[in-house]
Amino acid sequence: MSKTEVAVETVKKDVTVKVLEKINAFQQSGELTLPSSYSPENALKSAMLILSETLDKDKRPVLESCSQVSIANSLLKMITFGLSPSKGQVYFIPFNGTLSIMKSYMGNIAIAKRVGNVKTVNANVIYKDDIFEYGVNIEDGSMEIKKHETSFGSIDSSEIIGAYAVVVFNDGSKKVDVMTAKQIQTSFEQSYTKGNSPAHTKFKKAMFEKTVINRVLKTVIGSSDDSSLYADKPVPTTEEIVEDEIEEFANTEVIDFEEIPEPIQVPKVEGKKETVKDLFEEPTASAIKPEAGF
Repeated sequence: MSKTEVAVETVKKDVTVKVLEKINAFQQSGELTLPSSYSPENALKSAMLILSETLDKDKRPVLESCSQVSIANSLLKMITFGLSPSKGQVYFIPFNGTLSIMKSYMGNIAIAKRVGNVKTVNANVIYKDDIFEYGVNIEDGSMEIKKHETSFGSIDSSEIIGAYAVVVFNDGSKKVDVMTAKQIQTSFEQSYTKGNSPAHTKFKKAMFEKTVINRVLKTVIGSSDDSSLYADKPVPTTEEIVEDEIEEFANTEVIDFEEIPEPIQVPKVEGKKETVKDLFEEPTASAIKPEAGF
């Protein structure tokens, strides 16, 4: 085996073992409850298979170029979400030696069904010549779709003027969100490519639908009792991370700019390279570099 292959295999082994140990500790202490049908071991295996074949923009294996801490953070986040990369529910983004994890729209649907009492989620685009009517239910203030008629000939049309998503809950109630093409384009323009990536131009219908699904489910998930588990906070390098993701665009998923995960905070240790060990072991007081204001 080459030095690179040895390094990658070492990271895979060390990170997998440490992450599973941490997850088991969380579960035993009652700090984490996973769905009964979810296997963290299987999710980790799937993630490692994907990461083993993932290269950064410099064509280096991410398991070699990204820090072990960021890899462990991403895998912990994945398991906390209870999501699986093999089902396209999450995907990984390497940038400048750091690995981040992003939920796809399918991941958001899975979470919404689990914590938001959601039965189904569907989305449709609105073409220029469609007959579309929507309004507000004056009894509860909710938005509702009154009519949507489209034609077979509209399917190949590039003139999409908007999109909407309908969430149906287990009790039969519904939640609707409607976005104009301008609103969706504004969301796209937050990215480095200003919405001009191959996915946005070749799969416009799918990207519009995914965007409106992500927006409506953000409210559903955010209002659930477990919202704190799934709330991701933005970081300053959003555009940079998206640029890298688009360059490696394999999954053609929508990037939601409020879904960049907040890494687990690991103290910086003076004169020591960060490894996965730092994530799980408390440094001694003398080893922590003093921060301003402390």
